[in-house]
Formats: sequence, structure tokens, C-alpha cells
Amino acid sequence: MKKRLTLIALLLVLALGTRAFAQDFEAEYIKPPARASQGWIKDAVIYQIFERQYSQKGDFNSITSDLDRIKDLGVTVVWLMPVHPLGQLKKKGSIGSPYAVKDFYAVNPDYGTSADLKRLIEESHKRGLKVIIDIVANHTAWDSVMMKTKAFYTTDEDGNVIPPNPDWTDVADLNYDNPELRKYMTDMLKFWVTDYKVDGFRCDVAGEVPTDFWEKARAEVDKVNKDTLWLAEASKSELMLGAFNLDYAWPGHSAIDAVMHGLKPASVIRDTWFEEKAKFPRDTLHMRFTDNHDERRAIARFGEKGALAAQALVFTLDGVPLIYNGMEVGDTTESGYPALFEKMAIFWEIAVRRPEFMRFYGGMIDRRKESEALRRGRVEWLKNSDENRLVSFRRFTPDEDIVVAINLSSSPFAGIVETSGNFDDITPSLEERPRQSTAALPAVSLAPWEFRIFRRR
Repeated sequence: MKKRLTLIALLLVLALGTRAFAQDFEAEYIKPPARASQGWIKDAVIYQIFERQYSQKGDFNSITSDLDRIKDLGVTVVWLMPVHPLGQLKKKGSIGSPYAVKDFYAVNPDYGTSADLKRLIEESHKRGLKVIIDIVANHTAWDSVMMKTKAFYTTDEDGNVIPPNPDWTDVADLNYDNPELRKYMTDMLKFWVTDYKVDGFRCDVAGEVPTDFWEKARAEVDKVNKDTLWLAEASKSELMLGAFNLDYAWPGHSAIDAVMHGLKPASVIRDTWFEEKAKFPRDTLHMRFTDNHDERRAIARFGEKGALAAQALVFTLDGVPLIYNGMEVGDTTESGYPALFEKMAIFWEIAVRRPEFMRFYGGMIDRRKESEALRRGRVEWLKNSDENRLVSFRRFTPDEDIVVAINLSSSPFAGIVETSGNFDDITPSLEERPRQSTAALPAVSLAPWEFRIFRRR
């Protein structure tokens, strides 16, 4: 059957002569589908919060008091980094990593009480916000309450518990060959859905945990609540068949980083997109990002205008966009090492110096909300006259056609994007005054790091 479909695809490609059609046909008709996701997941804008760094107090109540601002920004899903107590044995830094969990059933007292967390979730739900929490299923702290059952852990030939790898010295590896561990972890996931009413999980290093565990755990949680979101910190195609709704677009992130640093041409972003599409089940949803708690801030890596250009790609390409707390004001406080192990709070006051950031984030999220094509439309990559510097593509549905052009370089661009028709320029203005622009496609002129969004009339 597959051979027959492949032959049909080749004949149609010869007839139509488009690479995009070949890729789409392969994805749509030959490969198995990804797990189906609810509409609210497809339309999501995820906002990641590091509780310790979110405010000077670093507590749940500070987040609860800021929910109206988060909602007004246009966020739909709040992702809380691990809410659990931190282990102290073999910790890194003066505080330790939130990913060295001491007790999966408990709440970090530095963040507040169980009642505080439940109130944060309840108030989020009142505002129409979903809440997912971080689950670290691959490992625990060395002083975890689970250590009383040594069989839960991976050991060396001498019977000593070991870390997942030599660099992660602050955590101990869990042993998924043990059925009792699997039951413990599955029951824990059900506990958070039933007792705290969380709307799903971001699963740390999901690719290092057996896929069949995730699939069976998901099936059990579905019996409690089918309407949840599961995000895998991984780029592993098999995870998307039955267990997860979203994964990390790590290849796309790496491609953006290389282009922004002048190491590769802008066309590598398109090529990476095709490679992802070929590798993963059809209709896989990827979470796209330029910044998170493991990275140096995008603004530090790319500069102010470069950070906005890269995030413009995140907001307009297919998938679900991520905002890491503080990005929306242009915060430059370190978010990677050593911030994971120390107190390094977001400097929210920088918003006064960088007002274009809030305009950008609010405007881009508004464009997504207004446009089914930007949320769920198909992608067609468009050729342009300088593919070393410019990315250009369509997002389209039967009723809407959007064209995006982004200059990912420090030099101005004046050239052609291969498209035709009449368009309106709907790019959000980053200045205090609204943008005054007429769409002149296929001709496009862009300043360094500038981007444009057009809608067909």
C-alpha cells in the first residue's frame, strides 16, 4: 500500500513540480498521525514561569497577583517550573536546582503553601488560563523521600545509585525497569490532575524516560481527565504518536541560533523545517522558542532587534509559541547557568527602557488570535532574492492567506519575495505611532532585523 501511495505521490509531483507538495503529500497520506490535540492546544500561547526568579519574593502569591497582566498579554497556558521541594544533598549552587526534586507529592515551602498553589491554579482558571506543571520523571534529588526504596533507582555493578550522566551530579537516576516505580509515578501524575486540577504537564528530559511508560501513564491520566496538555522536553518522533501533544522544536531552535550568529544561511531554517516534517508523525505540533531556563537570554545572544526578529519567526511559523517570563519586557537577567541554582530575579523595571518589547509581544499575540492561518494554517516556503539573509513563507487556510518575510541579518534587504496578488501590511507597530505602510509585494524592503506580515486582500 505504501509503495502504491509513494508512486502516486511521485506522479503528482512530476505533474505539479513542487517540492512543497511532495513533502505535504508524504506527511499527510503515508506516515502515521500524531496524537490528536484539542483546539485550545493548537491555539495556545505558553508562558513559562520560574517561580524563584519571577519576583523578589519568589512565591506563588506574587504570580497570582500578576495574573491579570499575564492574561492581558494574550497568554493562554501558564507553565510553572517544578513546584516541589528542592533536595539539598549534593545540590548545585547556594539554593539548588528546581529539577532536583525531593518529594513529587509536596510543594516547595519557599514558594508558599499547598493552599497558595491551589489558589494560583483556581485564579488562573477563573481568567480562562490553563496551568501545566513541570514533572521531572527521569531523576530525583539524592535526599528524595523515594530513596527509602532503593529499587526505584538505577545502580552500578557495585549496587551504588548513580546519576543519569556524569554531569548531573545533583540528581539520581530512576529505574523504569521496576514496575512499582512506574505505578508510583503514574499515581503521582493522577494526583496532580485530581487534587490540584492542573491542566497537564511539561515533562523534563522526556526522551530519557521509556516511551511505553509515557503512553501507559497518559492512558491512565486520560481516565481522570482527557482534556490535558502534555509537553515533552525532547525531539523524539515516537513520543508524539500516543503520549504527547507537543514537543520541543530543538532542531529549529538550533537552526535559528546558527543563523542569528552568522554561522549558517537563513535557508537552513527552511531546510530544518522540512527535515522535522519528514521525521515526525504527520500533524505533529512543535513548541517553538528562542529562550528558556536552559539558555542565555535571546536578547543577550542576538541583541534587542535580533531577539524580536527571531521571536517573530516563533510567532508566525507553525506550532505553538513559548514566552519565557521576562522576555516581554526585554529582561537581560541571566536565565541559564548559574540562574538555575541561584536567586537572580527578573528586572521588570527594564520595560520603561524597552517599550517596543511589550508592543511587539502584545501585537504579535493579537495577530495570532485574529488569524486562523497563523494558528492552524499550512506552511509553504517562498523563494526570495537573498536566502542567505531572508526567510519568507505563507501561512494559509481556504479562507485566509498570510505572507511573512523576516530579515535575519544586520544588513538591510531590498529584493523580491516570489508571490503575487494584493496584500495589506498587518505588521504590528513597534513604535508609539501606528505603522503607516503599503504592501508592495513581491518587492520588499527591510531594515536590519526587520520583519513584515502581509494578508492577502
